[in-house]
Parts: sequence; C-alpha cells; structure tokens
Amino acid sequence: MPDKNEDRLTVGLAQIAPVWLRRDATLAKVAEWTSQAADKGCQLVVFGEALVPGYPFWVACTDGARFESALQKSLYSHYLSEGVSIEEGGLDAICDIAAEREIAVYIGVIERATDRGGHSLYCSMVYISPQGQIESVHRKLMPTYEERLVWAIGDGHGLATHVLGAFTAGGLNCWENWLPLARSALYAQGEDLHVAIWPGSVRNTEDITRFIAKEGRSYVVSVSGLMRKSDIPQDLPHYEELSAAMDDVMADGGSCLADPAGNWVLSPETGEECLRIAAIDHDLVKQERHNLDVAGHYARPDVTRLSVNRKRQVTVEFSDEP
Repeated sequence: MPDKNEDRLTVGLAQIAPVWLRRDATLAKVAEWTSQAADKGCQLVVFGEALVPGYPFWVACTDGARFESALQKSLYSHYLSEGVSIEEGGLDAICDIAAEREIAVYIGVIERATDRGGHSLYCSMVYISPQGQIESVHRKLMPTYEERLVWAIGDGHGLATHVLGAFTAGGLNCWENWLPLARSALYAQGEDLHVAIWPGSVRNTEDITRFIAKEGRSYVVSVSGLMRKSDIPQDLPHYEELSAAMDDVMADGGSCLADPAGNWVLSPETGEECLRIAAIDHDLVKQERHNLDVAGHYARPDVTRLSVNRKRQVTVEFSDEP
C-alpha cells in the first residue's frame, strides 16, 4: 500500500533491458514492471533513457558515421519504424495502467514526431500522471556525440515540473543533466525531486547523482537501462553483424537515489534487472533548503537571470483562410 504520510513518496527505480529495437515487446515489458511497482506500493516508477525501443548502441561499433552506408541506412529505417508516435497513441497502454493503478511514470522513448514530419527521431522523456495523462514530453536538447547521427535536436517545450504529492518533480535525459542552465530552469519551477534517466552505466550515475542532490538540495533519482549482447533479438535485421560488433555488456545499469544532503538512499546497482524501492520524505528537502535554495533565498535575479524558450519548435506554421 502507498505510504499514508503526506510528506512521503514511494519511488520505484525500474532498471530493465529493452527487448532491443522491438517497440511493442518493450512496451509490454514496461507495462509489466509498472504493475509490479504499483503492487509494491510505488507512487512513481522511473525507467531509463531511450528504453523504448532501445538505445542506438550499434552506431559506435559499426562505423556509424560512414556516409551513404547501406548498413546504417537499413538500421535507421528499422529504428524509425520502431519509434513511438505519441500523438497516435503509442503510449496509451502505459497511460491506462498508470490511471488504473494510480501511479506516475517517467519513461524514456525514441519519439517519432509527427509534428516534425514523422521521419526524424527524438530522445524524449515522458511524464505520465497518476491520472494517466501525458503531462510533458521533453525532447533531449542536444544528443551526445554519436547520438547525433540518429537523433534530432530537441527544444525547451518539455522543461516542466509536476506536482506529485508533497513533491515537485522534473527531469532530464542523460548528459543534459550536466547542463547548469537546464537544471536551473527546473529549479526555478520548484523542483525538489529530480529525475535523471540514462541508457546505462554506473560511470554516468555515481558522481552526478549526488552532485545534483547537493546543488539543488533535492532528492535525485537516476535510473539506467541494461543492455547485453544476449538482449539482441536473433530475428533482428543484421543480427549476425551486430552480435559480432557489440560488446558482451553495453550498459551495466547503475541506478541509484540520493537525498537532499547528497547521501545515498540507494547506492548504484549494476549488472542485473531489478526494481529498487525507497520511501522519500519531503521534510528533509525543507531542512536542507535552510542554508541553500538556489532558486530562492540564495538567488540574485537582479544580477543573473535565465530566459527559457518553452515553445515547441516546428518547421512551418500554417495560417489558412476560413
């Protein structure tokens, strides 16, 4: 049962591997783990970056920057076909479970965005409320390194926070968690539960999770995926070539949770699928904001301030005569 203390929130960290590059099978797995989290009393469950249908691990190990490569074109075409079209109801099943079980969900998807023509992909972080409503879709501001070969550049539209019990939750994708201004945009909206999602690897989560917690005096939950050679479906296009090129372990997890003082609530866990659960207490946020509140009493907006453009970027705007 959910914690009855109004200051407390029970959070689930779902560290799982995708059914790699298989959208529907991965969504079915997400639905199953969401239900498991609800069964254990979680009021929020978080999944890793790009989980549906999976992170593009092939780019780094199959000469992904080779121009006009038949292999890269074929893999991109498959990836595009497995992308999630949110406007067309691609996450409806997860929304239904969220509403039925009254659980909020943060999940990373590869979004096939119809508002940009439907043939480009965005690394998007989606927040689904306990009422089953998609309340924000944050497209990663800047794909990292080789990600730019398959993902488009996002915008500020999804830099939003959401009230969840006593908490105000917000989040970022992977390395954009290192962007001070992106974090500041969330702090300014009252964020005190920061959600960072990652494709996997403890090297990404073990330092920055505690750093953001100390900076923002917030709880920080980092959730990673897993990816092993054994997770490559054997019926995937170019299976033999991919299996030969990729390491046994591409992503080892590292999901963790830090409190507003930077202490581990859940230290990084690697190597296996797991649902990690913790109850967090908002009173500790209030205590730690006593001597540092970066968007409040320790800010100097008369000296420095941030301007954020949250307009969804489109390539054309039509004005039709009635």
